[in-house]
Amino acid sequence: MRRLLLFDIDGTLLSTDGAARRAFERALLEVYGTTGPISTHGFDGKTDPQIARELLSLAGMADPAIDAGLESMYDTYLRELAQELQLPGHATRLYPGVQTLLRRLDDAEVCVALLTGNIARGAALKLASGGIDHHFAFGAFGSDCERRDGLPAVAVARAAELTGRTFQGREVVVIGDTPQDVTCGQGIGVFTVAVATGRYSTEDLLAAGADVALTDLSDTDSVMQILAA
Repeated sequence: MRRLLLFDIDGTLLSTDGAARRAFERALLEVYGTTGPISTHGFDGKTDPQIARELLSLAGMADPAIDAGLESMYDTYLRELAQELQLPGHATRLYPGVQTLLRRLDDAEVCVALLTGNIARGAALKLASGGIDHHFAFGAFGSDCERRDGLPAVAVARAAELTGRTFQGREVVVIGDTPQDVTCGQGIGVFTVAVATGRYSTEDLLAAGADVALTDLSDTDSVMQILAA
């Protein structure tokens, strides 16, 4: 396998149209009795533990109290997310080109995995709701490390365990939609492909240091040349 491809989920592959944020809000309220300033707080590019800590800290809660409730909050969030994704009328929306690209990558000599701020079980629920969970052999998740820049090393280690190969430098490709996706792998010199399907423009993503910035993933042949070259 020539490359390790690490895909972000939200804003890059799919949108749950607010289901995850609503589930997160209810979980925080049930477990901690507060959501903090969630209506105005940005989730983009952050891990689930980071989001929870930021919101609860802004609500005046200290780290020990936050840590004590996190596992219970995750369980509640997963319950609420599953319910949201199963509601009549809910449809997880895949971004342009995603399904076709993943099918093509299944036959390419690359290792396709995840690098996402979602906790692992939340990622699985979202991907399954979009029908694309079977494309990813493994991942690095917010449940592995609260800091997003710690996740590329986790993914590389897991790839080595699975494939017997240690991917290095620009053999590792991070695909995401935020400046945090672009910068999280700088410490190990990854190649970054940014897509403007989230809140950031191609100009924003190039300014953050992306090697390539695309409007979306719909030009399958061109994207395959970038990812599987």
